[in-house]
Amino acid sequence: MVMNPTYRSPAEMPAVIPLFPLSGVLLLPRGQLPLNIFEPRYLAMVDDALAGRRIIGMIQPDAEEAAQTSTPRLYAVGCAGRITQLAETGDGRYLITLSGIARFRVREELTVMTPYRQARVDYDPFAIDFTPRAGEEAVDRDALIHALRDFAAANDLKIDWKSIEGAPNEALVNALSMMSPFGPKEKQALLEAPDLKARAETLVAITEIELARIAGGSETTLQ
Repeated sequence: MVMNPTYRSPAEMPAVIPLFPLSGVLLLPRGQLPLNIFEPRYLAMVDDALAGRRIIGMIQPDAEEAAQTSTPRLYAVGCAGRITQLAETGDGRYLITLSGIARFRVREELTVMTPYRQARVDYDPFAIDFTPRAGEEAVDRDALIHALRDFAAANDLKIDWKSIEGAPNEALVNALSMMSPFGPKEKQALLEAPDLKARAETLVAITEIELARIAGGSETTLQ
């Protein structure tokens, strides 16, 4: 999806953004993330974002703390996205789509009056995210497709191989990373991979670990 605004550098991004902590959910640059918004604090967040620059920061909370408190610790790295689609359901919910722009590192969580959390963030460590399709030529596409085929066969999944074959490397790597059924630690590793090549390699490695677990009945996970 092409956004109306074009973000070409960290300088064009807001320094303070609202945060949407959601465990096991991954947004990546130029990825599309559908969200069902129903909690009052996040309905307020969407309203405020729509009145401003429409940007929300997706970030994962500490999974153990999230079950015990409404303000769990957050991972240091998340991804900012712009609201590019919105529908009202008639029963008090919003259905939105966030289009990923760039990753960020949280520099300071702010004390705010809003019901949702906000932070001052830094995009500079991830300046590569502002260049579409950067590093595509370094991706081992064959290894990625091979791992996907093995994973699909092991889990009896139906895959639209025609769409897979036609997808550019960036879209393929990021879409597979976002849709992958792995846990929060694995999703965070995919998010924090320094470049597209590293993300593809991480995705292949995680997939191979999962295939080994399925084959051997072990509980091996990414640490």
